Amino acid sequence: MAVDTMIAARETRVPTWRRLATMREAGLIAIILLLCIAMSFASPHFLTLGNFRAMLMSFSVEGIVVVGMTVLLIVGGIDLAVGSVLCFAMVFSGSLFVMGVDPWIASALGILMSGAIGAVMGFFVTVIGLNHFITSLAAMVIVRGLSLAITKGTPISLFTLPPEFKAIGQGSIYGIPYVILIFLAVIVIFDFLLRRATAFRKVFYTGSNEKAALYSGIRTNQVKFWVTVMCSTLAGFAGVIYMARFGSATPTFGVGMELNIIAAAVIGGASLNGGSGTILGAILGIALLSVVSSSLILLNVSVYWQDMIKGCILLAAVSADHFLHKRKA
Repeated sequence: MAVDTMIAARETRVPTWRRLATMREAGLIAIILLLCIAMSFASPHFLTLGNFRAMLMSFSVEGIVVVGMTVLLIVGGIDLAVGSVLCFAMVFSGSLFVMGVDPWIASALGILMSGAIGAVMGFFVTVIGLNHFITSLAAMVIVRGLSLAITKGTPISLFTLPPEFKAIGQGSIYGIPYVILIFLAVIVIFDFLLRRATAFRKVFYTGSNEKAALYSGIRTNQVKFWVTVMCSTLAGFAGVIYMARFGSATPTFGVGMELNIIAAAVIGGASLNGGSGTILGAILGIALLSVVSSSLILLNVSVYWQDMIKGCILLAAVSADHFLHKRKA
């Protein structure tokens, strides 16, 4: 007890700035700030209200998916199908609306179907025994095929969506878009749950050492199952927001989105080996990628080079994660 008291007292004497400097999130904040400063000189259009609003709107919706991916990575899984599931939610909900279903009900059904896709993946992972990578890879192809089959490869125009529904993706209150407010609500809720909720602490235990967690009485398969469902459900939720924002449902939307999502989560500190990750880190990761994307566009960099640069960033993040875990071992 005395030792614990001494350690606690020593920690309280450590300056706040020094504790922050050791955090991975502090490093990401520094990189983002330096990049913003550099871009302010490179392009006169970067430090404008319109550009920052566009960046916030862009990474706010993707950020909702990143939250789910982060929790899934913490438990030791991965989901390559988030882009396809997001697109499917748009297409499924949009198709129901065109057939005369109320847009709110159609959207709720689209989100439920997204969760059902996650449940199917969870079944194959926890009952059949397949790993998340193979299962989600198959789901990515199948769900994308479903979206193309439903639409016959043709985008669905949803210009007749009611204004109150479109407000989810296009409206604002006191100048703040609803999309950003929804994003902030998701961050606050899941950050609180990861830090305080017992059920979410089991996610860390399962990802850190599944066998030890199992021996301690945690139903690890059950934890992996509901986290997989949660990740797909959040992807479906983001798909509905995109539908309201753009007023359409395109069957090719979200292709390659999983690269951004996984990269953001890993850059933010979520380990591909499971057991570590924070919501704040993941959000900073997606913010960094958003700043990079905006910078490349303003600098007129070819879209093909943009994909290559993002891939290099992901490779660097995974390499850093690998060496960090190797050093700890």
